Amino acid sequence: MWALIDCNSFFANVERVFHPGLRHKPVCVLSSNDGIIVALTPEAKALGLHRGDAFFKVRDTVEKGGVAVFSTNMMLYSAMSQRVTNIIRQSVDIVENYSIDESFANLAGYEIHFDIEEYMRSVADRICLWTDIPVSVGVAPTKTLAKIGSKFAKQYPGYRSVCMIDSDEKRRKALEIFDLSDVWGIGRRSFEKLKSLGVNTPLEFADKPGDWVRRHFSKPGVETWKELNGYSCIDTSEILMRQNITTSRSFGDMITTIEQVKASVATFAASCANKLRGQSSAAGCVTVFLCSNFFREDLEQYYNAETLPFCVPTADTIEITKTALEIVDRIFKPGIRYKKSGVILGKIVHQDNVQPDLFDPVQNRTERLDLSQRIDSLNQKYGLKTVSLGVEGEKQQPWKVKSEHKSYNYLTDINEILTIRI
Repeated sequence: MWALIDCNSFFANVERVFHPGLRHKPVCVLSSNDGIIVALTPEAKALGLHRGDAFFKVRDTVEKGGVAVFSTNMMLYSAMSQRVTNIIRQSVDIVENYSIDESFANLAGYEIHFDIEEYMRSVADRICLWTDIPVSVGVAPTKTLAKIGSKFAKQYPGYRSVCMIDSDEKRRKALEIFDLSDVWGIGRRSFEKLKSLGVNTPLEFADKPGDWVRRHFSKPGVETWKELNGYSCIDTSEILMRQNITTSRSFGDMITTIEQVKASVATFAASCANKLRGQSSAAGCVTVFLCSNFFREDLEQYYNAETLPFCVPTADTIEITKTALEIVDRIFKPGIRYKKSGVILGKIVHQDNVQPDLFDPVQNRTERLDLSQRIDSLNQKYGLKTVSLGVEGEKQQPWKVKSEHKSYNYLTDINEILTIRI
């Protein structure tokens, strides 16, 4: 059996932890530059707000509804996520972090010693007690069914945080009423294809013959079909490894010089490299894109992107950043007021599968990777960007994002520790 532990309205509820007066009140969290709503509580949804709403368009609703607004603070959310994960790991031996607010727990063998539903309910209660973060848990034979169960647990309070799909009757009932477009593994194109083939519910898809599924869908679609029928076959670590790693931001203010553009790209490249090392992988290529402000029709518009391969897949910050800056030299166009840049690492492989090259121009590859890892350790201990490349520039630059509603880093910065007045 698998359990999916999903933190409810995670970003918004983390803010509530440190602002207890906001309990049961509407809360919204905004994206970089405070542009759009990326997370909100049920109370905020009840006011007609939605994820993806442009903040400037709904500002009147926010003000009239007394909605508490926060800028995204990933340092704070990551620290709280680690605390939640630590609690789960104290209770279950095998835990896979799927995202910042979701973890899969392998419960194989636990049914011998525990009532799994009550056991996972005790884990959910412990997380809420120790962190004040409510969670929803789905328990099922497969990860896809566990994801469905977690959504039911979140939607219906009667489950008391845990929905267990442990019989064929429960599985069929859940698939019959669940929204096909919300099934994990069914994207927009797959959903449209299924609809065109006359499939309207997850149960109808699960009931299709295997030959029919293999004829119409590739491996991911077949795996989803198997999971819906109770056969576990999805390796989440493999899914994460296949993904590209992207870091991009809209700038606080538009910039015009190549030095400013390079500073932004270098910062994003370092962030991508850090994520790459965090999943013990290496990238085979890097893509950089630059674009102007498409909302300013009075300005000259421009977009360009280019990709360069690495001789050997790498996770070295220096090598990744150097290559990214070479792309900037190629695609930068003078006279443009740039609003956004981004770095994408692709062709990702596990670090153990990196094939060396006889003509590798980097001779001290092992030592340089070790240097990057030591810098990661220093930044984790003493704060983000305590050690960085000189090309990234000063902390205060015009391209830095605006976060006018950002809360403090209560869990990671001793200078921003929570102060309580008695």
